[in-house]
Amino acid sequence: MDIVYDADLSGRNSFGMKVKAACLVEYDDVAELESISRDSSLPRPFLHMGGGSNLLFTKDFSGTVLHSRIRFVEEVPHQDAICLRVGAGVVWDDFCALCAARGLWGPENLSSIPGECGAAAVQNIGAYGREVSELVLNVECYDLQEHTMRTFSRDECRYAYRDSYFKNEGKGRYVVTAVNYMLSREASPCLEYGNLSARLAGEYPEASGEQGLAFTPEMIRRTIIGVRDEKLPSPSRVGSAGSYFRNPAVGADFFRELQEKCGAPVPHFENPDGSIKVPAAWLIDSCGWKGRREGGAGVWEKQPLVLVNADGNATPGEICRLEEKIRASVLERFGICLEREVEHV
Repeated sequence: MDIVYDADLSGRNSFGMKVKAACLVEYDDVAELESISRDSSLPRPFLHMGGGSNLLFTKDFSGTVLHSRIRFVEEVPHQDAICLRVGAGVVWDDFCALCAARGLWGPENLSSIPGECGAAAVQNIGAYGREVSELVLNVECYDLQEHTMRTFSRDECRYAYRDSYFKNEGKGRYVVTAVNYMLSREASPCLEYGNLSARLAGEYPEASGEQGLAFTPEMIRRTIIGVRDEKLPSPSRVGSAGSYFRNPAVGADFFRELQEKCGAPVPHFENPDGSIKVPAAWLIDSCGWKGRREGGAGVWEKQPLVLVNADGNATPGEICRLEEKIRASVLERFGICLEREVEHV
């Protein structure tokens, strides 16, 4: 266990905000986490974070930042499928790479998403037609209030679009220590998103048979990484938190009115509940924000859903002001209020 006071967090948040925490504690197992939870000398509140890839520090943090170094991957018996139990501190893309190398289906569409496996289960990360909740069997957590372990079934996690129980009622109380993921050796490609199927066929023509069943998880993973690299900034070069806003869902009547108002087809996806999801990137781009700068903050030139620390010196205030200007312009033009996906701290 490592404890650092007055800790620099500049390299621990993907936005690259130059902020500090009163204390930073990294722990290696549940026993150390329990010791931390009972230590009254550590500044409160606690903030648990993984790779710092889905948050924006708006100022220095006056409490203690916790970070897991619980890193293991082990197969556990299960009657229906292959189950891998994964420590919360395992880097998510390392897990995706391991699964693809073993020929295991499940997380390949989620390759290259920054962060760690514990945070992935909290955020319900998603991309290219998949959400991590589809793979979760259960989530093992430490209860900071009761100082006990608890396992949440997938239903108890209350997963929804970029949401879970741990982001709402359980926020600040439960720390994910491990996640049990269900995987399969049977081919189950998800290729319906965008032009993913066509791109794969172009890159691997010898495997582009009926329903893409000849593709391998490794092929899909490589293609996904290529698509992401073309559209999204590398956190090692340009600070960002990935997709900044959620895709809004509107009613069918509202969407018809929106189509009439725009006088042209509006890209959309139909949700199972009958609502219509409108791409936030399209809304933002239509308002002319792609590639624009406001001080040190900017909108990524290839993906307007991503706000960036454009010059490496953006302040939290500049990011927040850009966020509000974008939200105001989308609301004024389309009558849609964008919600943040990124958490403010």
